[in-house]
Amino acid sequence: MASSLEECGVTRGAGARGRLLTVLPALLLLIGLFVGLFTPSAVRPDAFLATAMVSAAALLPLWGTVLIGVGGCAIFVGLMVDFHGLRDPTAYSELASLVAIAVFAVFFNRLLGRRAHQLVQVRSVAETAQLAVLHPVPRHLGHVTLESLYLAAAAEARIGGDLYEAIHTPHGVRLLIGDVRGKGLLAIQTAALLLSAFREAAHDAPDLPHLACRLETSMRRHASQYPGVPGSEIAERFITALLAEIPDDEPVVRTVTCGHPPPLLLHRGEVRELQPTAPSPPLNLGMLASDGYHVDLTPFQAGDQLLLYTDGVTETRDRSGAFYPLAERMRSWNGEAPHQLLDHLHRDLIVYSSGELDDDIAVLVAQRRPSHRA
Repeated sequence: MASSLEECGVTRGAGARGRLLTVLPALLLLIGLFVGLFTPSAVRPDAFLATAMVSAAALLPLWGTVLIGVGGCAIFVGLMVDFHGLRDPTAYSELASLVAIAVFAVFFNRLLGRRAHQLVQVRSVAETAQLAVLHPVPRHLGHVTLESLYLAAAAEARIGGDLYEAIHTPHGVRLLIGDVRGKGLLAIQTAALLLSAFREAAHDAPDLPHLACRLETSMRRHASQYPGVPGSEIAERFITALLAEIPDDEPVVRTVTCGHPPPLLLHRGEVRELQPTAPSPPLNLGMLASDGYHVDLTPFQAGDQLLLYTDGVTETRDRSGAFYPLAERMRSWNGEAPHQLLDHLHRDLIVYSSGELDDDIAVLVAQRRPSHRA
């Protein structure tokens, strides 16, 4: 399950603010008219009329900008006629200034429109590239039911490198979730490299430490191809990651944490963070790991769910700046099916952040089914 930018960025509150801003130019015209009619002649309405034209360029479509410009000039001419200012040379210079501002506002509106269109195209390409990298996760792998969620950040933020994958291997179902440091197409490129390495190594790596070593080697080999490249950040890119393995024949889950937020275990109404006993550094920083990769073993019975997520979830803030209480929210929805669980999470994140997510979000839920095929 995935969500587009439009789905995650639109709320009723944001729509109300947008509608309020669109009436601002007209309101400024009315204020200018009031100032011209009911204040001493020394108080000029020009500033309000000019501000209305400029604000229309930023807030309204082209036709609205033209309408405000014509309306502002008409109001000023009407005031000139009403107060017998047709013989005042200063009034004509002020009118010429307003006409110039109206023309500039139309030009500025067109420029903003082209820039916005270009930005939409660039973001569309980046988002399409990221969604192409994130292959759809199968609903069922062996005895595990899977659901995924991806939420792109708000329009002001850049596309990031959140990633996830699930593969059925001879060792059971192996899961990966990760978050590349940084944003933009370079982050997507790094995520694509890591996913390719995982899809290849997950099948034959004998255990999770060997799998983590394979991924670390791939990332370091890729980074070593760009030593000393001016302006290159590839060698400095690191990826927080979490690897999980759900064997077919054992009611357990094995995890290896590489600088990533701990997963949540949902078991019979309880929610527990699976804190790693010996966390490892993020990938591409493996030289800092002196003792190798440590595997944590946790019971994982039929009906249990494992929630893997990127830090965009727990770092989502409300208007007061408080972080999103993920574990607390999960307790409210414990017992729901994986797709219902992510539906609740999706809606709640949008409401909690008032539709202003400032980081990408990736979530993967795995639920163990009974050993017999359902």
